[in-house]
Amino acid sequence: MESSLLHSPYLSSTSFSRISLLRLPPLPSISTTTSTLRPISSSFRPPPLSISTPKFSKPFLFSPQKPPPHAATNDNTTPSTSEPTATTITQRGAKVIPLIISVSIGLIVRFLVPKPPDVTPQGWQLLSIFLSTIAGLVFSPLPVGAWAFMGLTVSILTKTLPFTTAFSAFTNEVIWLIVISFFFARGFVKTGLGDRIATYFVKWLGKSTLGLSYGLTLSEALIAPAMPSTTARAGGVFLPIIKSLSLSAGSKPGDPSARKLGSYLIQSQFQSAGSSSALFLTAAAQNLLCLKLAEELGLVIATPWVSWFKAASLPAFVSLIATPLVLYKLYPPETKDTPEAPAMATKKLELMGPVTKNEWVMVGTMLLAVSLWVFGDALGIPSVVAAMLGLSILLLLGVLDWDDCLSEKSAWDTLAWFAVLVGMAGQLTNLGIVSWMSNCVAKVLQSLSLSWPAAFGVLQAAYFFIHYLFASQIGHVGALYSAFLAMHLASGVPSVLAALALAYNTNLFGALTHYSSGQAALYFGAGYVDLPDVFKFGFIMALINALIWGIVGTFWWKLLGLY
Repeated sequence: MESSLLHSPYLSSTSFSRISLLRLPPLPSISTTTSTLRPISSSFRPPPLSISTPKFSKPFLFSPQKPPPHAATNDNTTPSTSEPTATTITQRGAKVIPLIISVSIGLIVRFLVPKPPDVTPQGWQLLSIFLSTIAGLVFSPLPVGAWAFMGLTVSILTKTLPFTTAFSAFTNEVIWLIVISFFFARGFVKTGLGDRIATYFVKWLGKSTLGLSYGLTLSEALIAPAMPSTTARAGGVFLPIIKSLSLSAGSKPGDPSARKLGSYLIQSQFQSAGSSSALFLTAAAQNLLCLKLAEELGLVIATPWVSWFKAASLPAFVSLIATPLVLYKLYPPETKDTPEAPAMATKKLELMGPVTKNEWVMVGTMLLAVSLWVFGDALGIPSVVAAMLGLSILLLLGVLDWDDCLSEKSAWDTLAWFAVLVGMAGQLTNLGIVSWMSNCVAKVLQSLSLSWPAAFGVLQAAYFFIHYLFASQIGHVGALYSAFLAMHLASGVPSVLAALALAYNTNLFGALTHYSSGQAALYFGAGYVDLPDVFKFGFIMALINALIWGIVGTFWWKLLGLY
């Protein structure tokens, strides 16, 4: 196969150093669930061969083999009845050291740290369980969903939460929007629409991985004001494109090849999404909620859409430009240059032929869903109902079948762990833990007699990093925005500056962790980024964004007369 590439009309002698990016398509006749050789043992039974005809008749841009539609799952597995081979090594049970560390954190808080008098025993106990759950998500004694389920079990077993309260978040609309977004992403891959869109991106911007990242980042910024859900943009538009680009480049989730392309593109898009959401008032639902809560405190911002955009424009643009480049240096992709890609993409588009019926159905369904996401409030149609309608159309017309949905394991895994964290975070608010923390901050600021700029910095940082305790941006706003805005005003911070800065931070902290927002769950669920890297770069980019918005924003807001 390698020697046949030497005769490709799309390669020159100077480009041979990048030959690993380019492969000829496989023959279409026979496909199996694996292409690697394995030793034969007495317990091994080879999987049955299956004849596959329609999907392998076209050449693909970067990969030696396009996975069949049923294989394009987030964990890169294929449903199969074959038994494990002799070389398969399965992790069974919990990892001892991470288990001890995670459990110890909760026990220390529960039994060794004195309970504050303003906190109820139930609230303190739930806080200890929540902290132990979060620690387990970091140290990973078990898979994410399994550990979250254990935390939920402990909260019920210790009678910290009743059963119905503990499981109440499983009816949360945002969580189900995330789940359905996974199915939309599967539709993009299965129909080939994702490959087609990805090929256009490669054609226009494919000379470098950095160029691809900038194209995706700026595209989200352009559509953000018309699509007021960061989660919907991630699940319905950008995650499918990134997955298609990555798979085409031979970058697979849950595999060492993830670092080729997918890991970087996921991280860059994930970290840039906050600035895109902060740029426009209508780019995210929490933005409107922030201004509504500010109005309840008597602060009305004139011409809110224009005022919001003017104040956010310069720091948001700087952040959008800086983020892909910073991550390119700190978290570099293995594949950096693909100078032959545009010509290959053009050739591939010719070979793909016209758009198929299923692709048109997918396009129409997504346009309908996006339109309802944009205008749904005026029509009385919630975002999750629009997503349900879109999924129903795909099922009725045969673009997806129910087996596709059942085999999308990442969607159901996300439903489990994200609902657990959202439920716990909501109960922490209801039991007064979050209010207690806010009151502690206010008392400290009063005792220090800080000037308003110093108080502004401290309060903004506290509001930002306390999001480690939240699994929802909307929940964070509902619990803390009014309290922190009141503390700002009491400290003498100019009112409009305080209200807008808190609202901007509400978008930026959506990339702190894998549970900090709906889009965080989606991007992490794609399987391209390891959990420690999510926390590491979430914190690093939080500091970088703080510098950008703090320095650029301070200059810009002074120029605009906000203080």
